[in-house]
Amino acid sequence: MRKLFLFVAAAMLMAGCGFLKNSTSSNTTTQTAATTNTTANAGNTAMTAGQGAGNALLALYNQYKADGNKYDYKNMQNILNTVTLVANCEGLKENYKDKTYLSEFGKGMVASSLGLVTKDNVETVTNSLVTMVKDSETVQNASTQVQNTANTAAGYANTAAQYAGALSSLLSAFGGK
Repeated sequence: MRKLFLFVAAAMLMAGCGFLKNSTSSNTTTQTAATTNTTANAGNTAMTAGQGAGNALLALYNQYKADGNKYDYKNMQNILNTVTLVANCEGLKENYKDKTYLSEFGKGMVASSLGLVTKDNVETVTNSLVTMVKDSETVQNASTQVQNTANTAAGYANTAAQYAGALSSLLSAFGGK
């Protein structure tokens, strides 16, 4: 039964992965467009990615609180939310010095996290996410479709395990929200 559940979850993730990648792709291709369009596209991409990250962070935090202030990286819902968070943070790896991108990403997180990420802590949260993903190859692995479903499920579980420490620290920083 557990294998069937993992297979179904992995299949759903593979189907959704293309959406996540499209919604979080960097603004590299838009840089050849006119300056106004580039800025608008980068802002929209960053805002969308920030919204996805804020939603995933909120879901992770709610589960973190429900589990007694612990990040359970083996929990299937946490695995899915971690992969979503990492995929939405992909653009941070390339744009961590771009103040406009970071600002729009932060606005998206504030808008979608229902008060978890606020104007007061958005810079700290964004910096934590940048640190978490900046030099990691897992970002690429989490947002790339893998043909073998078993490997995909294992890869997603590995992503959650790899980010367990960083996510535990980030989630604990929110305190008693």
